[in-house]
Amino acid sequence: MLEGLTDFWNHLHTAKGLMELIQTGGLLVLFLIIFSETGLLVGFFLPGDSLLVTAGVLSVATSDRPAYFDVWTLMGVLIVAAITGDQLGWWLGKNFGKRVESKPDSWFFKKKYIQEADVHFRDNGSMSLVVARFIPIMRTFVPFVAGMAHMPIMQFFKWNVIGAIIWITSLVGLGHIIGPTPLADKLHKVIILVVVVSLLPLAWKIVSRLLKPGVQEPKA
Repeated sequence: MLEGLTDFWNHLHTAKGLMELIQTGGLLVLFLIIFSETGLLVGFFLPGDSLLVTAGVLSVATSDRPAYFDVWTLMGVLIVAAITGDQLGWWLGKNFGKRVESKPDSWFFKKKYIQEADVHFRDNGSMSLVVARFIPIMRTFVPFVAGMAHMPIMQFFKWNVIGAIIWITSLVGLGHIIGPTPLADKLHKVIILVVVVSLLPLAWKIVSRLLKPGVQEPKA
């Protein structure tokens, strides 16, 4: 079983593995992964950004392969997956947030994920739902925190839809653009670049917090 999980992990985090997974599972697998990463707290390890770029590459026919998807159908299905996933995350946070927050840490789930998402949500308000789409881990936990904070459902839904459309169309569109170019043969490098760029906002926030001077106690 452990070997099987290791193989699955490798498939999810290499360009070759992602392409094989997408080619085998099609739209259903793509839908389930995006939905799980955005809606289920256990889906934070899933590679949403790299998956979207890879799917975009496979939506273009080349001399070596056919187009596996119509790009507009692909975007539409994944936007629905991202929206419904976030709505589920909001509902889970609203109804079970305090219970999850009180659970002790395990090797898989850490309370710091929720704490970081809470800081992100409070710092950015409604826009956090858009920004978090592009930050691994944050896109899983920010909707949950928004539910814990009892963000009004229609306000959440509006920003959920905006964030889903921008996230899906930009990354699938990026893959679609590079699909017929030589960059498609260096997809692993493109994916690494996308992942690094997606982590920059989180890294900046952490560094800024570390460099922020502490509040000094008033002198007697």
